[in-house]
Amino acid sequence: MDSSPEVAVTFSLQEARELLPEVKHLTADAVRRTESLASQLQGLAEDDPDYVRLAAALKAVIEQWADQVHSMGLEAKGLWLVDFDNGQGYYCWSYPEPTISHYHGYDDGFDGRMTIQ
Repeated sequence: MDSSPEVAVTFSLQEARELLPEVKHLTADAVRRTESLASQLQGLAEDDPDYVRLAAALKAVIEQWADQVHSMGLEAKGLWLVDFDNGQGYYCWSYPEPTISHYHGYDDGFDGRMTIQ
């Protein structure tokens, strides 16, 4: 899921926050779809054809979400975790946070997140 856009796109904090509603919408939709599929997987044996079909569908939803995030010039750094490149690091958003309120350097990752003042 960690793929970089072909052309580097950078965002100001304002631009990232303006794009966030679209990111939140597509992420919330993907979360709902994966939760539905995951609940259908409950209790099925791994060799059950329904399990195989549902697991593949679950994987496809996550990959589609990551591809959509990538097509917006953003980076999917983990499940429901999106980074907006700002030229010096990343504005970092994780579902279901209400806004972009964290930043981290290029090499810091999620554990190095700092609150934006």
